[in-house]
Amino acid sequence: MKTFLCSIFTLLLMTLGHAQISSESQFSIGETLEINSKILQEERTLNIYLPHGYERDTEKTYPVIYLLDGSADEDFIHIAGIVQFCSFSWINILPESIVVGIANVDRKRDFTSPSEVEIDQKELPTSGKSDKFIAFIAEELQGIIDEKYRTTNTKTLIGQSLGGLLATEILFERPGLFDNYIIISPSLWWNDEKLLTYDLDKSLKDKSVYIGVGKEGAQMERLAQSLFYKLTLEKKNDIQLFFNHFEEQDHGDVLHLAVYDAFEKLFKKKE
Repeated sequence: MKTFLCSIFTLLLMTLGHAQISSESQFSIGETLEINSKILQEERTLNIYLPHGYERDTEKTYPVIYLLDGSADEDFIHIAGIVQFCSFSWINILPESIVVGIANVDRKRDFTSPSEVEIDQKELPTSGKSDKFIAFIAEELQGIIDEKYRTTNTKTLIGQSLGGLLATEILFERPGLFDNYIIISPSLWWNDEKLLTYDLDKSLKDKSVYIGVGKEGAQMERLAQSLFYKLTLEKKNDIQLFFNHFEEQDHGDVLHLAVYDAFEKLFKKKE
């Protein structure tokens, strides 16, 4: 097998060596927007994936997936790839969707609420401004996307780690901002686990929530499970809820499998 593969590779190199390159072009999977946020008082970068055929079919509208940690050198490219794959007609897990990757400026600042814990304040000195970032999403970002692109009303949020912490805070405090929440390895240890003590007094009716965690240590695994149990006990009649523990993945590589699994659980039509 190895000899066969080497022969094929050599043949490809020979073929390419004789090829005439007539022009150069850029390969792109989307576009980048630079917007000025009055709420955050800074420029923000958005990476946008548009489905194949978006420009051709000018009447079609698309659900939007908002991705935290959406910089080009973070999670945008590979999550956009999973979205594309899952929306292929022969896979048919996910409807064709727009992906909005929110590039980071200071994720420790934007994804955390104020902490009363001294070690949190010391290790993350810029932390505690999640209220402004949530206001940015609600009052600026979503309106810009809906105005510029052909969107439906269906919105999904993906967040991992500190992004999972923020996604949980939005679910608890402003659940109407999104229909589907994909929360992976949430850093619920923040502020002495206080977010898990919040009263869930907001309606979560018709919301869908997926929680995933890898083999990430006793604390991270316990907290992800605690979030699942809290939602199960307090809102079981309101939401569609899923949980998965990926025992072969850790904090660094759990996102891919978890997002794919979430798409299957939340979107795949039952035959």
